[in-house]
Amino acid sequence: MYAFDGDNMKVKVFDEEHEDDLTQAINAFFKEHPNIKMKDIRFSTAACIYEETQIYCFSALLVYEE
Repeated sequence: MYAFDGDNMKVKVFDEEHEDDLTQAINAFFKEHPNIKMKDIRFSTAACIYEETQIYCFSALLVYEE
């Protein structure tokens, strides 16, 4: 799927309870690492009920090269 060039390929997992928090976390990562080359990003959501409270999980997997 990806051509790995040495040790330059990395992954970063983000996991937040709110979609806005996920957006902020990803944007902060890009701001802190301005020279990375994004190769792919995958997004996932999940929801469950715990003691009558609905819990959400918003996740993203970022594949990038340094």
